Amino acid sequence: MKRSGNPFARLPVFYGWIVVAVSFVTMAIAVNARTSYSLLFPAILDEFQWDRSVTAGAFSVGFVVSGVFAPVVGLLMDRWGPRLVIPMGAALVIFGFLGATVVSTPLGIYTTLGVLVMSGSISMTYISHSMFLPHWFVRKRGLAIGIAFSGVGIGSITLLPWFQHVINTGGFRQACIVIAATVTLIIPLAAYFQRQRPQDLGLEPDGDHGGANSGNIDAADSIVDRDWAETDWTLGLAAKTSRFWWVFFGYFTALFVWYAVLVHQTIFLVETGFDPQVAATALGLVALFGIAGQIGIGALSDRVGREWAWTVALSGYVACYGALLALTVAPSTFLLYLMVAMQGLLGFGLASLYGPVSAEIFSGRRFATIFAVIGLGGNLGAGAGPWLTGYIFDTTGSYQPAFWLCMALSVVSVFCIWMASPGKVRRVSGKAIR
Repeated sequence: MKRSGNPFARLPVFYGWIVVAVSFVTMAIAVNARTSYSLLFPAILDEFQWDRSVTAGAFSVGFVVSGVFAPVVGLLMDRWGPRLVIPMGAALVIFGFLGATVVSTPLGIYTTLGVLVMSGSISMTYISHSMFLPHWFVRKRGLAIGIAFSGVGIGSITLLPWFQHVINTGGFRQACIVIAATVTLIIPLAAYFQRQRPQDLGLEPDGDHGGANSGNIDAADSIVDRDWAETDWTLGLAAKTSRFWWVFFGYFTALFVWYAVLVHQTIFLVETGFDPQVAATALGLVALFGIAGQIGIGALSDRVGREWAWTVALSGYVACYGALLALTVAPSTFLLYLMVAMQGLLGFGLASLYGPVSAEIFSGRRFATIFAVIGLGGNLGAGAGPWLTGYIFDTTGSYQPAFWLCMALSVVSVFCIWMASPGKVRRVSGKAIR
C-alpha cells in the first residue's frame, strides 16, 4: 500500500466511508448555504422593491455562469482532486456572502450572491462530489452517494431555520456573515481527508485489496456493452454520442424542475397564507425527508437500475407540483406536507443518481472533465427554472402555468434517461448478482 501522511488511509475497508462522512458534512453546509438564497429572497425583495424576476435572476445568472465554470472545475478535479478544488470553491462562496453585505444594486447581488456564491458552490456540492465519489464505490455506489448527499437534509433542518431566524432578527446582511462563517468549516475537512480516487492512497474501490479476485462486480460481472465500456473516453469522443446529449437534456429538465420550486417555494407559501417561519421550516423539511429519499433511491438504484430509480424520483416532482397547483385553489396543511414529502422522499433522490448515471456510461480517466460538461445541462436547467418561473409570475400574476410546465418537463427528463440507458452499458450490482 502506498504510504500516506493521512493515518486513516491505513484503514482500507473504511476509508471510502470516511470520504463519504466528510462529504456528508460538506454537503450539509455547502448546499444549504446556496439554498439560503430562497430565504434571503423575500428579505431582499422587501428592502429593495425590485421586480421578482430581477431578484430571482441573481440565482439564475449565477447558475448559468457557474455552468461555464463547471468544465474548469472538471479539469482541475482531474488534475488536483477535491482536496484543493473544494477549498477553492469554499473561498469563493465566503467572498460572495461577505460581499453581499455591502451592495445595494441588482448588479451587486448578481455578482456576489449570484456569480461568486453559485460558481463557488459548483466546486463543493453535487456536481463536484459526483466527480470523485463514484470512484470509491462500485457495488454500493448509489447507496454511498445517497448517504453522502443526505447530509443536505441534516443541514437543512438545522441550518435553514437558524438562517431564517438571523434574517428575521438581524436582516439579510447579518445572515450573509453567519453563512460565510459556517462555510469556512469545509476548508480543513476537505483539504485533509478528500482524495480523487482510492488508488491515490494505494487502495481499491469498496475497500478491496485489488487483484483479479478482488470482488469488483463492475469489472467481473456488470459490463453489458464491452466495446463501449472499454473505450478510453475523452470529452470529444463522448460529445459525439447520442447518449451524451440524452443525459445532458435529462439533467437540464430535472434540475429545471428541482430549482424552480426550491427558489420560489418559500415566497409562494408565504403569499398563499402560511407564516414565514412555517415556510422556512417546510424548506428544511424537504431536505430532511431528502435524507430518506437520497439513501433510499440510491440503494434502490443499485438493485433495479438507474433508469427505474430516475423514474421514481421524477414522479415525486410530478406529485410535488400537483400539490402546489392544489394549494393555489385550496390551501391546507395536508397539501403543504404532501408537497414537502414528495419533493424530499422521491425528488431529492435524483442527487444520488446524478453521478452514477454518467459514471456508468463514460467512466474513465477523464470522467471529471466529461461529467463537468455534461453536467452543464443541469446547471443551465437550474438557472433557467427559477428565472422562467419568476418571469411567468411577473407576466401572468400566477405560478400555475410554471407549475404545469414543470410537471411536463419531469416526464421529459424520465424519457431522456431511458434513451441514454446506462443499464445497457453496465448492470448495477443487484442485477449483476442476479
